[in-house]
This record gives sequence, C-alpha cells and structure tokens, in this order.
Amino acid sequence: MRLKNSFLLLLVAVLLFSCDKKRVFDEYKSVGSAWNKDSIVTFDLPVLDSTKRYDLFVNLRDNDNYKYNNLFLIVSMESPNGYTKVDTLEYQMANPDGTLLGDGFTDLKESKLYYKENVKFRGKYKVHIKQVVRETGKVPGVALLDGITEVGFRIEKKE
Repeated sequence: MRLKNSFLLLLVAVLLFSCDKKRVFDEYKSVGSAWNKDSIVTFDLPVLDSTKRYDLFVNLRDNDNYKYNNLFLIVSMESPNGYTKVDTLEYQMANPDGTLLGDGFTDLKESKLYYKENVKFRGKYKVHIKQVVRETGKVPGVALLDGITEVGFRIEKKE
C-alpha cells in the first residue's frame, strides 16, 4: 500500500510541474559527451501565430565535466525569405568558485538562457546553434567541449 501511495504522489507531482502554459516549442538534441566545434545543432521551428509575440531561449544540459566559466555561441535564425540573422552570444555558466549555474540537484544542470524577446514570426524558421568556446590566449577554438550533453531551443508565449 505504501508503494502505491508513493507512486500516486510522484504522478501528481509530475503532472503539476509539467503544466507549462507559456511553452510553444521546446526541443533538445544530444551532442554526446562533448560538443564538437564543427557540429551545428539545427531546429526546425513550427509555424507560429504571426499576431503574437514570443520569447526565445537556448537551453543547455551540462555536467561537472564543463570546465569553463563562460560559454560562447553563434546562433543564427533563418527566416522563410532566406534572410539569416546571426548573433554571437556569451553566457556565464559557473560561479566564481567553479560550481555550475542552472537548475538540478545532481552534477547534471539545466540552463535556460535568454536569446531574444518580443519576437514576431511570419512563416517557418530554422535556428542553428554552434559553440565557439576558446581558451584564454589561444586562437583555435575548443575542438571538443566536454560537459555539454544536450542543446535545446525553447519558445514561450509573451504575456
């Protein structure tokens, strides 16, 4: 009986936390145990209501193997007319003491990083994300970025 009550409580907790009314699109793609500098993660976005505005996020799942304080990304958004907007972004990933930022109770953390606010869509878009981390004083990028395991993209309705 106790096992049945525990399962029921877990089910109720999952249902409560899974209700996400803002979410329009939320997808992750695995990059393995290390993100190759030549690997571009692409998301095909759904056609969205052109009368509404949206907030966009890059989501990351990382672990204690990530040894850098910051993360540098090139994010490009390809519009239906062929125009591509490219942004170079920097995000802080760790506290000064080296502990990773993000949500999670174990060494696996999830970070929701702002990309754009108040965006209107007109048609079908694609988003491409590439890591461009470099070590201090070195020109070539980090070939295999350890610790990043999944890259995601999220779209939320603007309230």
